[in-house]
Amino acid sequence: MQKLKLVLIGNGMAGVRTLEELLKLTPDLYDITVFGAEPHPNYNRIMLSPVLAGEQEFSDIILNDLDWYHSHGITLHTGKRIVTIDRRGRKVVAEDGTEAHYDRLLLATGSNPFMPPLPGNHLTGVIGYRDIDDTQLMMDTALTHKHAVIVGGGLLGLEAANGLTLRGMQVTVIHKGQWLLDRQLDERAGQQLQAALEQRGIQFRLGLPPAQLHGDTQGRVCALDFSDGSRIAADLVVMAAGIRPNIELAERAGLACNGGILVNDTLQTFDPRIYAIGECVSHRGIAYGLVAPLFEQAKVCANHLARLGYQRYQGSITSTKLKVTGINLFSVGDFMGAEGTESITLSDPISGIYKKLVLKDDRLVGVCLYGDTGDSNWYLTLLREGQNVSQLRNHLMFGQPAQNDEAQYHQAAA
Repeated sequence: MQKLKLVLIGNGMAGVRTLEELLKLTPDLYDITVFGAEPHPNYNRIMLSPVLAGEQEFSDIILNDLDWYHSHGITLHTGKRIVTIDRRGRKVVAEDGTEAHYDRLLLATGSNPFMPPLPGNHLTGVIGYRDIDDTQLMMDTALTHKHAVIVGGGLLGLEAANGLTLRGMQVTVIHKGQWLLDRQLDERAGQQLQAALEQRGIQFRLGLPPAQLHGDTQGRVCALDFSDGSRIAADLVVMAAGIRPNIELAERAGLACNGGILVNDTLQTFDPRIYAIGECVSHRGIAYGLVAPLFEQAKVCANHLARLGYQRYQGSITSTKLKVTGINLFSVGDFMGAEGTESITLSDPISGIYKKLVLKDDRLVGVCLYGDTGDSNWYLTLLREGQNVSQLRNHLMFGQPAQNDEAQYHQAAA
């Protein structure tokens, strides 16, 4: 029997994880062709920060080498960007004219860095932080220049700031919020994080938006002005102010998009032959930018591509961790504490530990941990499963009980 043709656009973590799951379920159903815009095999994008920090090499973060594609009979086109999806003819066309026909098409086009519309953002040395090339450019710049500015005090921005500091640059982080990671941490934890990073030599300008970038006579960025008229030196400006789903190709093909490529609970688009997954999609109005939800999507998508058709993706509960060596933090759920909730907090400034647990109706609905994250997986399980924690309330702050205590708890809960 002739195999069906499956084409994957996007050689990143979400799309290739879908192929891995699909090959487990049905290794012989499809002839698979993959197009990747980057000239690399599939690599672990979330580990670019340790590479920047000098803790790993690029070779360490390759997930699927070229032999993997070959051994599974997958045709891989690296460095080829797809520019056209011909839905009527069921084929895709790359910039260089390469074509591939499909019976099923999987879009995993990812996202692009958001470049704030600052005057001067076209200057040399103003970059996003998204891929291997961006990381290499930062590493090269650190050898020849001194002053780096990070626009954005989120996870990616702080990881970039830490890496560039370790490579000898003087780094200033600009963040529009009143504290760092204001979407992932409460104010107390954000302040403790800032203090720890300041000890590493990173400087911060919070709540003061940038106004303009200035260039030298060669067209390279050299300074940044703030809205209050102050100025700092800037040989490198890294925009880490968020991402935008890469939906232009899907829009040109006439697929429904709204803040991402619209998909249903089987990761199908408006066109039933076309699936979409990862940072480029909007599922129930949410576009996920973390890897765990993308892998959950991959499992469901593979299930339907394999024609099993019984799984549904119903959304994800996302948690946060920072990839900066020596700094441990974790958050999940409603860690700020909405109306109708109650918070239990533990703060030990001497040891640098801060914990906040948010409860509602005897169930854990939010967690914020700084300094000690050893019980994060246990808290995450309690939250995801919606377990009643009334029997554990007095001990909840101190982490997972011993096996005998936990058995008594489950017996009491039953």
